[in-house]
Amino acid sequence: METLATNLTGPEDAGFHPVVDRTGLIGGFDLSLEWRPDFPQSGANSQPRPDGPTLQEAMKEQLGLKLDATKGPITVLVVDHVEEPSPN
Repeated sequence: METLATNLTGPEDAGFHPVVDRTGLIGGFDLSLEWRPDFPQSGANSQPRPDGPTLQEAMKEQLGLKLDATKGPITVLVVDHVEEPSPN
């Protein structure tokens, strides 16, 4: 489930939020998920299904999982000082 959460997390600079696995499930899973993309896709085999479910609907209907927006701790890197390297 952790891998699924990682793959559902998009880049923050594109407005995506981190997805955190809170299922408590461990181990490997072979999952298949079909949904209607919310944005245009590129490539030869990327024909969006206008009648398909959204990602949230597909997660619930096909996997029995629910995405909840909550607040919680995340790991961040803070750089508080930067200097030019000193010559050798």
